[in-house]
Amino acid sequence: MTEEQSSGTAAIARRALHVRGQLPWSLKLAVVVIYPTASLLFRLRYRDGDRLPRTGPVLLVANHVSVLDPLACARLVYDNGRVPHFLAKEAVFRGLAGKILRHAGQIPVARGSADARGSLDAAAADLEAGNVVVIYPEGSVTRDPDWWPMQARTGVARLALTTDAVVLPVAQWGPQRVHDYHTKKLHLRFRTPTEYALGEPVDLSAVRAEVRAGRALTPDLLRETTDVIMSRVRDLLSEVRGEPAPAGFASRPRRTLPGDAA
Repeated sequence: MTEEQSSGTAAIARRALHVRGQLPWSLKLAVVVIYPTASLLFRLRYRDGDRLPRTGPVLLVANHVSVLDPLACARLVYDNGRVPHFLAKEAVFRGLAGKILRHAGQIPVARGSADARGSLDAAAADLEAGNVVVIYPEGSVTRDPDWWPMQARTGVARLALTTDAVVLPVAQWGPQRVHDYHTKKLHLRFRTPTEYALGEPVDLSAVRAEVRAGRALTPDLLRETTDVIMSRVRDLLSEVRGEPAPAGFASRPRRTLPGDAA
């Protein structure tokens, strides 16, 4: 586990060019805004950050504990040599901010509509291009009172089984101390301890081979695969928290609520 290294904006820009190649203006703007903001809010610690492949497609699967998760998770990916592309709620892609997000390669999700499948297709194309796609399969901040993962949506399984991406489980713990979604309170404190643990890639090679041979992506298969992936995330979270994890997953809310954003 290593604590983040502090650096100035100029050093960040130089490192970005050296490690990740030339960045478009929208991503440079994101670095200038998000990097120092995340540094002020979170004292980040990473476990096994070297498990994030330096090249090739990666489907990074994380639990969701706060609406501030993307700030810290973006730092995790960026600090370990890659550029994150998030699947995010369509509502945040409006106006000038939306134009910047789209230009930066972020992917809008139109949940509950016929366009939702198009979001998965866009994510699959992004993975085929060799990028890192970050997904919160729960689809919103967990409603579990103890912050364990709730039942996830199955889009993550569809992406995992129909692409060649490395499926990397990630557990995060800490952003909920800054913004508590359950109480709707912002506890604005600086350098809140925030931990990330990266697990070993989930081996789905056998099931992928069956799908390529013609096995249908049935609801049962998608649910089973989703639960396998999220179980790995839950077990990692147990290690980070030093607490035993529940055997199952908390139930999803029956209706869409504010905060249902990746």
